[in-house]
Amino acid sequence: MPINVTMPALSPTMEEGTLAKWLVKEGDKVSSGDVIAEIETDKATMEVEAVDEGTVTKILVAAGTEGVKVNAVIAILTAEGEDASAAEGAIAADPKADDAATAPEAEAAPAAKPAEPAAAPREKPVAADAGKGGRVIASPLAKRIARDAGVDLGSMTGSGPHGRIIKADVEAAAKAGPAPKAEGAPKTDAPKAEVAAPAAAGAAAPKGQSDEQIKKLFAEGSYESIPHDGMRKTIAKRLVEAKTTIPHFYLTIDCELDALLALRAQLNAAAPVTKTDKGDKPAYKLSVNDMIIKAHALALKAVPAANVSWTETAMLKHGNVDVGVAVSIEGGLITPIIRRADEKTLSAISNEVKDMAGRARARKLKPEEYQGGTTAVSNLGMFGVKDFAAVINPPHATILAVGAGEPRAVVKNGAVVVATVMSVTLSTDHRAVDGALGAELMAAFKQYIESPMGMLV
Repeated sequence: MPINVTMPALSPTMEEGTLAKWLVKEGDKVSSGDVIAEIETDKATMEVEAVDEGTVTKILVAAGTEGVKVNAVIAILTAEGEDASAAEGAIAADPKADDAATAPEAEAAPAAKPAEPAAAPREKPVAADAGKGGRVIASPLAKRIARDAGVDLGSMTGSGPHGRIIKADVEAAAKAGPAPKAEGAPKTDAPKAEVAAPAAAGAAAPKGQSDEQIKKLFAEGSYESIPHDGMRKTIAKRLVEAKTTIPHFYLTIDCELDALLALRAQLNAAAPVTKTDKGDKPAYKLSVNDMIIKAHALALKAVPAANVSWTETAMLKHGNVDVGVAVSIEGGLITPIIRRADEKTLSAISNEVKDMAGRARARKLKPEEYQGGTTAVSNLGMFGVKDFAAVINPPHATILAVGAGEPRAVVKNGAVVVATVMSVTLSTDHRAVDGALGAELMAAFKQYIESPMGMLV
């Protein structure tokens, strides 16, 4: 029986993507796990692996096609012994395969059986004994949902291709009532909350000026109309959601940097050097931003009540301090996450930031490298910006906006002296972090910045 290859969902918020490149052609044989295509999302380019084995009989979506909807059929595989006519029959029988490259504009009306989500990349179908003498196949997404919902896959019959259990099957079983968890499934009492995806499910895209309004405001030929790409649409959608649903408030402090700059110079001078063909290469080169990331992480560790996320049902108090670092890339920005930043050395943070920033600009980050996190740092000091207030990126409850360090007149012991001073503004979600708690966090951050030796112990 022919097998449909569908557009995979590479992240929880992905709705469509660009099929950038096929790495196979019609007639090629593939096995489960083989890389068959490259898909571009709004943030990254990712490889897609085959879930089943067979021969690529028909490619339905050409390389370079934009706006391909998740779950649209992009290719047909046939098993050994099947001919091309079987694939043609599968295309005719499957409405999702019709004109897949154009991706239907209208959203499907709610139905009893939603479309099957594609399996996530780099994961293979999960087999489970059905307890009925047969073999049940579950997609990785279905398995994950079943694990969270406590649904036993072994007691289910799948409605997907070859009897595969899909998302719709698991959701239907979960709505029918509680079921015993599958053997070996982890037990958790943690509240289930959708905090990984910044955009609310089904949130409407922000609207701008209509074409008719634009024509009235600007003379024809006086402007160039550049269509929004996926990244710009996603950024707009999430920023509108953040500013309209999160009650922001702001706390600004000034930090003296002279001690930090002196320590940074000493640490960089002491960095081990490796000789290469291109000259000496130090093991690390710390930036002020690296030290700010570390100070913010340690401050949250010292004030754990601020290392939280707000959900509709509970406050999530995080055990790890995972700091997102805003990186400007062509057409937008992305926030790679430095996991457990409070536990890492300054040199490890520095090298990790450089590596992830480079891959971010090349759109080579994996979703797990930029999704989640517990807080973020946005630094515009290198552009000469004195101070600003950043927009919180859900599920975070805080974000630190860092301005430029500059010489300023300060009063010490009754005398006016010159010091290098940096203004920092903390944006907080007032539902999760109150004013006094935010002030306590900023005091801890200021202590680490002005007494930086504390970051080394």
